[in-house]
Formats: sequence, structure tokens, C-alpha cells
Amino acid sequence: MFAGKKLRLAAVASAMILAVTGCGVTSGGSTQSSANNSGSSAAAGPVTDLRIMVPNTAGGGYDTTARVAAKVMEDADVAKNTEVFNLAGAGGTVGLARLVNEKGNGDLGMLMGLGVVGASYTNKSPSKLTDTTPIAKLIEEPGAIMVSKDSPYKTIDDLVKAWKADPSKISVGGGSSAGGPDHLLPMQLAQAVGIDPTTVNYVSYDGGGDLLPAILGNKVGFAASGAGEYVDQIEKGSVRVLAVSGDERLEGIDAPTFKESNIDFEFTNWRGVVLPPEVSDEDRQKWIDALTKMHESDEWKAELKTRGWTDAFITGDEFKTFLTDQDTRVADVLKELGLG
Repeated sequence: MFAGKKLRLAAVASAMILAVTGCGVTSGGSTQSSANNSGSSAAAGPVTDLRIMVPNTAGGGYDTTARVAAKVMEDADVAKNTEVFNLAGAGGTVGLARLVNEKGNGDLGMLMGLGVVGASYTNKSPSKLTDTTPIAKLIEEPGAIMVSKDSPYKTIDDLVKAWKADPSKISVGGGSSAGGPDHLLPMQLAQAVGIDPTTVNYVSYDGGGDLLPAILGNKVGFAASGAGEYVDQIEKGSVRVLAVSGDERLEGIDAPTFKESNIDFEFTNWRGVVLPPEVSDEDRQKWIDALTKMHESDEWKAELKTRGWTDAFITGDEFKTFLTDQDTRVADVLKELGLG
């Protein structure tokens, strides 16, 4: 057991200020104003032919969230013929560049999150999320430290003892590039247990879909990612969760929080939707209305519970403010780690 120095990712702190865990739409926020200002789209029936780009490979957190959202909108009669497609590369910045170049395209959205914010800096992308049109933050999700069923590490205490003994020897895999949530989680965890983060052997995979075989094949000592991406493998017992990074345990997963393990550290990822620059007010509202209806549906509430996602829904200008703040805060964290 290790009592680490009090650490909390700056990006997470702002997320927790702006969203009340598990409470849905924030009262008095932009969701309410969007309902008041919505035009004919709210009464015109389901929207059609939306496209949601996922900027990493199939099977990861962005991909899962996008496909679940598309299915819920279909099942709840919010949207029809929604296409989800993948455009992977450079930690999400290939997709980001595509989105920014699609100026005025009001039918194209991108599922994104903290990982793309960080990758835009570490990959020195000329395109930034602040160039896009923010639509909605959908969820927050704690991270998890995971190993294969064959791993010698049975508890987080086992892992930390071995990690501290030789940090560079034990590789940690993540489904995001440097600056993304799967990278920031083990770096911040290392600091919390007294390990110099510059000695951490981090191996980057382009999304959770690519990371999974590395976990199952013991190609990494452990993995840091969102447990919601590996629900099936966790239930089958092929992936074991050693600890989760939120303030509470995840329902259905037999693993302690860091704090329960005497590691004074919390971390939360988030995901949302942005559009290209220069879209019309009508198209912006079309997406806000559709996602608001999705968020209010019983189908979405059921998915939140099943996947261990925290409802953190904000839209429009409120999400724009949040995204601008995240961009600044992540840049500061990366600078501290020598990656900015």
C-alpha cells in the first residue's frame, strides 16, 4: 500500500467543476437555452444522414461511444441512417485535420475527447479543437489499470511494488498517444506513488481496439484505459481490473479505487462531439437538438449504466467554454511533463 502525494489532473478538475456527476443536464446551462432557441428541427421528426467520424481504430472508446450514440438515436427515433466511420492516425489528429478542412459541412460530426486535445499538441498538429464547432460533451469515464488473466499482478499493490523496483522494465500500454488520457493516467499515477514519470515505459496504441490484443497477449506489463471498452473481456475473466481511477467503484467490476488502495489520486476522461468550423446556426442546432433528445431517452440512460459511463451532458456555448479550458490546461500539463 502506498500513500501518494495528493495529485489530481488539472483537466479532470475542470470537468468536475462543470459537471455534477450522474445528474444529467446542468440546470441553467446551454441545454436549456438550446431547447428554447431550437427551430423547426425539434418538431420535424428524426434527422437523417448524419455522419460521425471516429478519429481512431474500431473497438476503442471513441468508436464504442459513437456507435452506441448512433444506435440509441436510431432506436429512440431521433435520427435515421446515421453513418459511423473510422479515420485513424496520429492520435486522432488525422481525423481532426479532416474535420477542420470540412468547413461548413453541417452533416459531419466527430466523436472526440481528452486524447485528441493532448495529441494536437504532442503531434504539433496545425489543427486544434478550438478551430471546431463544439456541440456536446456526452460522458465522463474513470480510467482503469488492467492486466491479462495470466498476469503475475493480482492486486494494484503487487503491481506498484514491482513497478517501483524497476519502472522502465514494466511497460504500460494505452490506447492514446502522448498527451491522451491513457498516457496521462499512468504518468500521474507514477507521480502519486513516487515514480519519476520520465522513467515510465509507455507504449502507445491507436485506440482500445489495438490495445486489447496487447493486453491479452501479455505484450505489456499492464494497461491504462477505460474499463468500458473491455466490458466483455472483463466479464469473461480474460482481463482483470486491478484498480479504477474514479471516486467510486464501477458497478459490476470487482476492483477498488486508487483511494481505497491508499493511493491519493483520481482521474477522469471525457468524450464529446464537435463539428467543422463555419457551420450554419441551423446545423449546429440540429445536432444539439438530436443529442439532447438522445440524452433524455431511456435507451441512453441504460447504456450509461451498462458501460459505467458518468452522465456529463453539456451543450453549445457551455461545452465551448469547457473545451477551451481543457485545451489550455492540457497544454500546461504537457509542458510540465516536458511534452508540450
